[in-house]
Amino acid sequence: MISPALVMNDSFEARLQATLNVIPANTWYAAPNGALIFVNQRAADFMGLPADHPLRFGTGTGAAWDSHLPLLHPDDHDTSRRAWSNCLRTGSAGEDTFRVRDAQGGYRWRISRAEPLRANDGTLLYWIGINFDIQELKQAEFCLAEAQRLAHIGSWAFDATGFEYWSSELFQIHGLSPSRKAPSIREYMALVHPEDREFVAREIEKMLTGHTAFDFTKRIVRPDDTVRHVRCVGGPGLNGPGYVGTGIDVTEQEELTQALRKSEEALRLVVNGVGALVTTYTADGELEFVNQQVLDFFGMTLEELKDWRNNDNIHPDDLSRVVACWTHALSTGHPYDDVHRYRRADGAYRWFSSCGRPSRDSAGRILRWYVLLTDIDESHKAKEKLEEQEKELRQVLDLAPQLVSVNEGPEQKRLYANRGLLDYLGTTLDEWRQRSAGSDAHPDDLKRLSAYIARSRSAGSPFEMETRIRKGDGSYRWFLSRFNPMRDDKGNIRRWYVANTDIDDRKRTEERLQEENVALREEIDKTSMFEEIVGSSPALIAALSRVSKVAGSDSTVLITGETGTGKELIARAIHRRSNRSANAFVAVNCAAIPRDLIASELFGHERGAFTGAVERRVGRFELANGGTIFLDELAELSPETQATLLRVLQEREIEHIGGTKSIPVDVRVIAATNRNLTEAVAGGTFREDLFYRLNVFPLEMPPLRDRKQDIPVLVEYFIHRYAAKAHKAFRRVSKKTLSRLQAYPWPGNVRELQNVIERSVIVSDTEEFVVDGSWLTPVRKLDSAGALTSRLSAYEKALIEEALLASGGQVFGPTGAAARLRLPRTTLESRIRALRINKRRFRPPPD
Repeated sequence: MISPALVMNDSFEARLQATLNVIPANTWYAAPNGALIFVNQRAADFMGLPADHPLRFGTGTGAAWDSHLPLLHPDDHDTSRRAWSNCLRTGSAGEDTFRVRDAQGGYRWRISRAEPLRANDGTLLYWIGINFDIQELKQAEFCLAEAQRLAHIGSWAFDATGFEYWSSELFQIHGLSPSRKAPSIREYMALVHPEDREFVAREIEKMLTGHTAFDFTKRIVRPDDTVRHVRCVGGPGLNGPGYVGTGIDVTEQEELTQALRKSEEALRLVVNGVGALVTTYTADGELEFVNQQVLDFFGMTLEELKDWRNNDNIHPDDLSRVVACWTHALSTGHPYDDVHRYRRADGAYRWFSSCGRPSRDSAGRILRWYVLLTDIDESHKAKEKLEEQEKELRQVLDLAPQLVSVNEGPEQKRLYANRGLLDYLGTTLDEWRQRSAGSDAHPDDLKRLSAYIARSRSAGSPFEMETRIRKGDGSYRWFLSRFNPMRDDKGNIRRWYVANTDIDDRKRTEERLQEENVALREEIDKTSMFEEIVGSSPALIAALSRVSKVAGSDSTVLITGETGTGKELIARAIHRRSNRSANAFVAVNCAAIPRDLIASELFGHERGAFTGAVERRVGRFELANGGTIFLDELAELSPETQATLLRVLQEREIEHIGGTKSIPVDVRVIAATNRNLTEAVAGGTFREDLFYRLNVFPLEMPPLRDRKQDIPVLVEYFIHRYAAKAHKAFRRVSKKTLSRLQAYPWPGNVRELQNVIERSVIVSDTEEFVVDGSWLTPVRKLDSAGALTSRLSAYEKALIEEALLASGGQVFGPTGAAARLRLPRTTLESRIRALRINKRRFRPPPD
């Protein structure tokens, strides 16, 4: 208490202001009616008050009791007004948290403690307050929200005979196994700290006698001799004479302030009036003053506390670091901040944040040290718990089969990658963080990935996409990437969680199936010479006999014969009758593919192997794996490709163009040619060793002129086929026509016969099938230039009519005859007129 006469003295206010100004915290005092009168220099500088502001000098008068509200965040006005009003109404100390505006217009969280300063007669003289910065604690609240769920709170039921029920959490608080029964009163008292047993016994007796609610805190001793404080809150049950309540494992949290001068009574009042552990030291480092909270916490006198290096107040594991930190501060005069453990009077250690600041005179000499100890035991343990949980989570993520990463904010700043992702990329976490977003994606996927990310920024919704990610060795694999946002309590996206699942095998299978489907569609789209083998001539029967013999084996077959004799049809027949019939039949016309691309078409290539190789391509040998590959016009292969093919036949494995990895293939090879390979070998245009590799089972197809007895059957077959397509019906075939067809030598073999029949079906208008005799002009030896010109014209006319037939009489356009013959439209029109061709004959009849 302070005498009124002392307070009325101006020097008291001056001393009080001076005292508050040296406290390394934001302090203030207010009038009995609550009006804010003075804030210390730290508070004024923080809030950016003008140099002549009345609050800096304590000269403001006549202010309202809530005049401080404009200095606070608008959202905190109501709660602050209620808390302050309650203090003024009850005249008792109070505590509140709110946000205070700083000099830049921002806000920081503060916890404010107000104590009434009274005269000896009890008259309220001032309100003394101190504000502590808790901004970091508030920011940690979000991270600690999950930890709060883990707070130990147990429940119990009790009556005069003892405890009826203990929850499992209550057993854990007392360090007991939850499988035990609720303790008896005697067992319970044995758990209470010896110094608290008498007090607890009185509280129990008072509870049973008065049948009233209660709230008290006691100490317990666990089986491992650790001491914990347990708060017991309970009251009478709704039914019956018993009691119900909770036992909460609590830790007193007191805000600390820095040391105040021991010799000044006003400073003692302020320091002892705030809930903080404050000490002051001389310039030489000798303990000078401690507030009452320090004495209470350690349970020692000031003289006993001076020997802090030897009195076991500091945890043994922290002592050497604390001594070194304090010695360094004294020798350099630099402020220090440290975190260590102090032993409470009951023997329990608690974590404190120690903040030491020197006070200097005008010459810069250190007068004393102020040390503020802030109890951070709960937050520190919560932080350790979070770190332990984070470590466990990282271990779980490292064991996950997915490649997991965490990116921050809308810009996808990299924060974390699990071990699987780092091992896949062949990098460290720090190196990965330095890379830009998308740097590991395939260049062809970057545009699509950027578009997805841009849309997600605006919509803020999760998304997934298939993309290729580069491995540490430079290769790429397909992944299904799922992006999921994590938002704060305001709905803003704070982080993106990305999980990448390897789908490369599935993707490769899909690509292979797609390639096979493309190849199959190409084969289906091709118009074959005929849909089945037709004929019964001895020459054909002999060839088919050889087909049936070789089909069941895996031997390489070389089919020879003139153009149009059905070599590909025989190759398909061999495949259908082989053990590979369930797998692919891939046909390749070697003459139709440019020589510089045939190797890539057959064996595949890697991305970038040559100009235009923008992506990896599977070759025809891979597509035919397990099946049959048919190499038509084999004699047209270049010497380089012949050498590569020879190696494939010998080693049964291929290598992509531009690749280094050998790929085994299980393929049966059937080759065909209309050229004499023996002469080609003799002439040096075809490799002899390749010829012998291919000529395991030679099969020669007879020309149509050697199968004249098959011509009537073939004619009937083709008429039926094309008449159905043209929606026509023929009752008979002209005998003259049939005689001409059998007499004609058919240099184009079955294919030429097929074309003649199709052309005749289109142009015939009667029920009798007739073939234009001019189309069957026998081939004669040319004796003169005139004869040559005549034959060339006839051949030219046949080519043009065939093109008009295929295009439906259309000359121009992408599918017209001019495009098929690769001639300018005007040139083709001129030749049609010169050769007297009626192009209208080839137009399809109207529906």
